[in-house]
Amino acid sequence: MKQAVISGTGLFTPAQSISNEELVECFNAYAEQFNADNAAAIADGTVTALEMSSVAFIEKASGIKSRYVMEKSGILDPARMVSRIPERADEELSLQAEICVAAARQALDRAGRTPADIDMVLVACSNMQRGYPAMAVEVQGALGIEGYGFDMNVACSSATFGIQQAVAAVQSGQARAVLVLNPEITSGHLNWRDRDSHFIFGDACTAMVIEAADTAKGPHRWEIVETKLKTSFSNNIRNNFGFLNRFDESGIGQPDKLFRQQGRKVFKDVCPMAADMIKTTIASAGLEVPQVSRYWLHQANLNMNLLISRMVLGRDAEPGEAPVILDTYANTSSAGSVIAFHKYSDDMAPGQLGVICSFGAGYSIGCVVVRRI
Repeated sequence: MKQAVISGTGLFTPAQSISNEELVECFNAYAEQFNADNAAAIADGTVTALEMSSVAFIEKASGIKSRYVMEKSGILDPARMVSRIPERADEELSLQAEICVAAARQALDRAGRTPADIDMVLVACSNMQRGYPAMAVEVQGALGIEGYGFDMNVACSSATFGIQQAVAAVQSGQARAVLVLNPEITSGHLNWRDRDSHFIFGDACTAMVIEAADTAKGPHRWEIVETKLKTSFSNNIRNNFGFLNRFDESGIGQPDKLFRQQGRKVFKDVCPMAADMIKTTIASAGLEVPQVSRYWLHQANLNMNLLISRMVLGRDAEPGEAPVILDTYANTSSAGSVIAFHKYSDDMAPGQLGVICSFGAGYSIGCVVVRRI
């Protein structure tokens, strides 16, 4: 079978960012108004008062200091707390396709490729803007790519699962080159009025060109040495929004139609699973942990990444071994590990090895071992 490589990556970062200070000011204004409006019910015990948020709480819990979003004024309006993004006509390029195209053009440029070189477009992310047509097909049309495209969703592991799908297409000869896109507009599924999660997510889009090694020509090539995927069902991270919601009107607009999680359970469950998966994938590649120079981990929570690194390495990671981007990007779902790879891989020398690892709802975990060419 053909050897597959990552030959180019791209990143779209929104122009607007929200600091923890801005976020806390808005949330606390909302909470104060809620408590005032429900003072009587709070006093008689039928409604629970909302607790205030704080910058210190957010940074201790997550390591996040700010996040990029597609539109911030609506989020920072205590009376609204949802972005103000108007719908577009069917004839216009959709918002999710627009950010895909931006990231894709950068990835193609870094790979030394044009749309004519791509046979397959894969959009893999946590939430699609619509049910159909597939976002990938819209992006394919916008870029002028022949061939085919489809969407897939494995939540925060969508990028690594997408890499595996692309590798299989290249190895089988189904596609000469594949464009894998991760357009995460996570601000749309975040409950900005939930103190325990209002700080977690940010928006971004990543892109990767994956093609056969014998035809790749760009300067940013990474041999895909090994991939492993794993899923195990859990309700601890969940979003119940879907096309069947209208069957029962009582559930429309309820908090479970947005992101929710049992954070402590997720931390306890996922950290050992991810660490074991990383070590298993490295071993499956015929390698040992000390041979791996860098780990581009899913950017969900700094404490999780510190623990996972420690469990894999048997010590704390040195600066640069497990790059962090979530302090400024927050959790961008499937895009996070690819953002880290995109920003912190060009300095590595030919022959050096790294691991791209994502983990999240499902539970789902994907690991990809790569070697710099």
